[in-house]
Amino acid sequence: MNLPEIDDTYAEAFKTKAAHLLITAATKKLAYIAATEATGFGTSFIGCPAEAGINQYIPPEKTPDNRPGYSIIICQNKTAQVETQLLERIGQCVLTAATTSVFNLLPESDKQTNLGFKLAFFADGYQEKIEKYGKTMYKIPVMSGDFLIEENFGITDAVAGGNLFIMAKTQQSALIAAEAAVNAIEEIPGVITPFPGGIVASGSKVGSKKYEFMHATTNEEYCPTLKNKIPNSKLSDDTNGVYEIVFDGLTEESVIKATKTAIEAIKTIPDVQKISAGNYGGNLGKYKIKLID
Repeated sequence: MNLPEIDDTYAEAFKTKAAHLLITAATKKLAYIAATEATGFGTSFIGCPAEAGINQYIPPEKTPDNRPGYSIIICQNKTAQVETQLLERIGQCVLTAATTSVFNLLPESDKQTNLGFKLAFFADGYQEKIEKYGKTMYKIPVMSGDFLIEENFGITDAVAGGNLFIMAKTQQSALIAAEAAVNAIEEIPGVITPFPGGIVASGSKVGSKKYEFMHATTNEEYCPTLKNKIPNSKLSDDTNGVYEIVFDGLTEESVIKATKTAIEAIKTIPDVQKISAGNYGGNLGKYKIKLID
């Protein structure tokens, strides 16, 4: 099998803010449903109020309440915006989900926001501040019983914008490689792939060549169906499939590890021709994740 070319370029990542939470429930399915709802509409800062995703499944023997859970990460560029997203997403999508409890996975972070205290007002005066599982929590009576949530949640500096482009002879090969990359990244703590299934089908470029009202538009240089219609295509004549993977991490090291792990997974898939990445010439962020490295 011929190994794909690794483009001598870099993914340009940038600073963001993030919260890391654990959602548990009576069953793995219920925990997954709540985590999925809480991270919905969270693909890209371009058009979503946050970038959000499920990080990992946490088995009962590793959770505070000995129930199955999923860790999630919610990112925004300012602390106040993270606080808003936490209040809205946990209040609307997790408090309303059957049997859930919510725990803070960043207790050592310098910045703590009192999400639990704020959500407790939903109890209309019937809330109770308690000590449970070695944590300060609020017990909020709801129709199904009690919703439990920690009082405080950490917000930390994080890194957004890790990315890879996968170019292959067929759309199927590119898709299989993209799925392999996402599966590999799922094993890395503190990293999320916020797009649907972790895969970006559309890709985009900043701004538009024709429409001033558009903040982002199709990245025509990487569209297989345009390769013979435009003069500046970045694709070879036999490239017929392109997908992008985007990932955010709690640290620069985690994003670098995700990049390396994803590349190694992509290289195992036949008919992948090239692995590249998107950047903005250093104008977007300070982190340059060099693919060759």
